[in-house]
Amino acid sequence: MILHIFLLIIFWVAVNHFLNKIKNLPPTPFPTLPIIGHLYLLKKPLHRSLSKISARHGPILLLKFSSRRVLLVSSPSAAEECFTKNDIAFANRPDLLAGKYMGYNYTSLSWAPYGNHWRNLRKISSHEILSTNRLQELSFVRVDEIRSLIHMLYKNQNQIVDMKTVFFELTLNVIMRMVCGKSYYGEKVKGAESEEFREIVAETFRLGGASNLADFFPVLRWIGYGGTEKRLVALHEKREKFMQSLIEEHKTKMGSDEYKNKILDGQRRKSMIEVLLCLQESDPGYYTDETIRSLMLVILIAGSDTSAGTMEWAMSLLLNNPEVLRMAQTEIDNQIGSDHLVDESDLAKLPYLRCIINETLRLYPAGPLLVPHQSSEECMVGGYRIPQSTMLLVNLWAIQHDPTIWEDPTQFRPERFEGFEGVRDGFKLMPFGAGRRRCPGEGLALRMVGLALGTLIQCFDWERPNKDLVDMTEGTGLSLPKVHSLQAKCSLRPTVLNLLSQL
Repeated sequence: MILHIFLLIIFWVAVNHFLNKIKNLPPTPFPTLPIIGHLYLLKKPLHRSLSKISARHGPILLLKFSSRRVLLVSSPSAAEECFTKNDIAFANRPDLLAGKYMGYNYTSLSWAPYGNHWRNLRKISSHEILSTNRLQELSFVRVDEIRSLIHMLYKNQNQIVDMKTVFFELTLNVIMRMVCGKSYYGEKVKGAESEEFREIVAETFRLGGASNLADFFPVLRWIGYGGTEKRLVALHEKREKFMQSLIEEHKTKMGSDEYKNKILDGQRRKSMIEVLLCLQESDPGYYTDETIRSLMLVILIAGSDTSAGTMEWAMSLLLNNPEVLRMAQTEIDNQIGSDHLVDESDLAKLPYLRCIINETLRLYPAGPLLVPHQSSEECMVGGYRIPQSTMLLVNLWAIQHDPTIWEDPTQFRPERFEGFEGVRDGFKLMPFGAGRRRCPGEGLALRMVGLALGTLIQCFDWERPNKDLVDMTEGTGLSLPKVHSLQAKCSLRPTVLNLLSQL
């Protein structure tokens, strides 16, 4: 009996393997096991595991993650084909649990299928919330929060500081002040509202960054495996209640004469919620409270952990490469001097700092597999037929570490980007994705990371807590976190002593 079952499995695997070739589907690693497919090949971290599979079998592969068909792409040419010729075909998102409960049942900007609703959300985010003018109008928020950080580090000179926490809290404060005009982290921030917000954020990243087996084994949803779905439902309710309370608070505030007078006199800049509520007045049927809540949460989730992580990786690289840190300080001293702190308008004068950021994004992209896409129709990639409803995973980490594209790809060499403008090089460097669903928050992220790193480099000399190199082990999660948070010590540079006394 056992022998018959074994022979049946072998026959099933062999038939499926040859059927793939007959149907002109991409190569598939052999064998594809019943029920689990290729999940047996995967190890953590996923981007490295998939990179090894691609190195063995090719840059365009068709995998089976249990019930899901997955197209794995690991070359610039294949990625270009997906995001240009087939951009519309791959403009949808897969129906994952996160999209259902954290993406408003697949209607938020991140999870909505390609169509009129998504185009409208994208237009709102690009033109009304994250436009160059809007970011410039709210630049004072980023300046204020970074100067508060400088004061905190100054008070803790020569002490070991957890930089992961520092960067995370900095980024969240910036985003929430831009969204609703409030900070939720820091020594002076206390109260029940702040505690509630911090709990919601912690739970969001804990559940949102985890892979859910139920996404690949639908039967697990029916039996409530692990309780993940219940926790997502409870988290969604908490977030809805909290965000709606912010909206109601702003509605009341915007109805007061004091608020209206300040806006008319130019004494007050509108937060993102206020901008959206003004749009709601002109078109209440579309700019509903739910739409506003979903946009607020997308900006919060997509913009915080990613930017904070990039800053932590960059500082880790600089501490392990002190000669690069000294060169960055020299550039800032020569270009900015000691008469003012680095400002966002100064970033264009600091090309070496931009090289450091680009090299960090190449080595440690905040989305090593990008956000998954899904085909809405059958299409061709690399000469292969890609069926409808195939999930697309672009292994950006593998592309940006490919030795046939990058010389010494594992080495931190900012100089490789000298003379390079921007933060994208075709489809071999695209840390913010590509195509229609490219990240709309790129401008905010680059301003935030550039200003924060530039100011920290200008103001302090940095060193590791001991002689050991910073551990650069990558953790698991969608945004490529470090396994061990960065610990560092700093001391104020004499050249900026007078500047800090004037703040």
